[in-house]
Amino acid sequence: MAGFKTLDDMGDIRGKRVLLRVDLNVPVADGKVSDATRIERIVPTVDELSKKGAKVILLAHFGRPKGAPSPEFSLDPIAHTVSAMIGKPVAFAVDCIGAEAASAVAGMKDGDILLLENTRFHKGEEKNDPEFIGAMAANGDLYVNDAFSAAHRAHASTEGLARLLPACAGRAMQAELEALEKGLGNPVKPVIAIVGGAKVSTKIDLLMNLVKKVDALVIGGGMANTFLAARGTNVGKSLCEHELAGTAKQIMIEAATAGCAIILPSDAVVAREFRAGAASETVAIDQVPDDAMILDVGEKTVATVSEWIDRAATLVWNGPLGAFEIEPFDRATVAAARHAAARTKAGKLVSVAGGGDTVAALNHAGVAGDFTYVSTAGGAFLEWMEGKPLPGVEVLKA
Repeated sequence: MAGFKTLDDMGDIRGKRVLLRVDLNVPVADGKVSDATRIERIVPTVDELSKKGAKVILLAHFGRPKGAPSPEFSLDPIAHTVSAMIGKPVAFAVDCIGAEAASAVAGMKDGDILLLENTRFHKGEEKNDPEFIGAMAANGDLYVNDAFSAAHRAHASTEGLARLLPACAGRAMQAELEALEKGLGNPVKPVIAIVGGAKVSTKIDLLMNLVKKVDALVIGGGMANTFLAARGTNVGKSLCEHELAGTAKQIMIEAATAGCAIILPSDAVVAREFRAGAASETVAIDQVPDDAMILDVGEKTVATVSEWIDRAATLVWNGPLGAFEIEPFDRATVAAARHAAARTKAGKLVSVAGGGDTVAALNHAGVAGDFTYVSTAGGAFLEWMEGKPLPGVEVLKA
């Protein structure tokens, strides 16, 4: 990929010790991995390195152990899932540096796979400490980063190692970077962005960046209420950051200056209580009752969003249009997601989506596999959308 070193740039790696940073920060329930999506993403890189005869040494973090060993954050149970998904044995070492790690690495044969213990069991990881970086680097000849989701952190295993060893992006990282380039870096226009979620306050930088890069910005979820209120629309008892009315107005001014259309709800599904199956009705956006909450956008708004999707060549999506976790307030998100998926499958749209709630919403709609790319990264995906440089990516640039 232009601008970034990949495995294709590494030459013959047979017999080389490859420190491979992966994302194994997966949900675990009762000692078992409950969602292996992130593990699935690393399989191609691990398999390729192993088949090429490298000694594959996996580095990862799990949870927030605060710089000290903690049994509840051990990667040991996850090694079994990694092994099952790769279809090869995965050995485990009880530390990521020191004698235990060195002994485990020394015993490896070409093609073997080894998982080292949680990098965050050491304070030097999050501090990007040179001594800790050196201790990890002692066990490797090459460094490969396949954990885009941690690329926004300048930690030892995500950024520091790439400064000491020959470094490149793994296949999952490469796929992510190529998808993001298609999404906002160098997209085919027109570009539409859908941004939802609860609060404007968490996405001010994102919105300010997007209005300068996209042709239309659909704002949904609770954050749409703040924009509506800023325009003088009564939103009843809806979630709304009234104190950010000035910020919302400034974003709308920036959008107008940049020629970006802001798409806000024209109708809404309202209810008096926030629970599954609550009595609800659809009203025009200027007819929201004082005692009601906006919990989803209505059919007219969905039709408008679908029309904008039809006009677009590229779609970037972060956040649901309504309270999709609870029926019937999932309908707008599901309808828009399925429309975008159909356009993508027809070859008429490049669709890139990311963020925890977004992934859950697309899975709920049954279309996550039909988008061009769905990022499992949370903070890294958001910071990329905000236009911020990601340390773990910057250090891989050719």
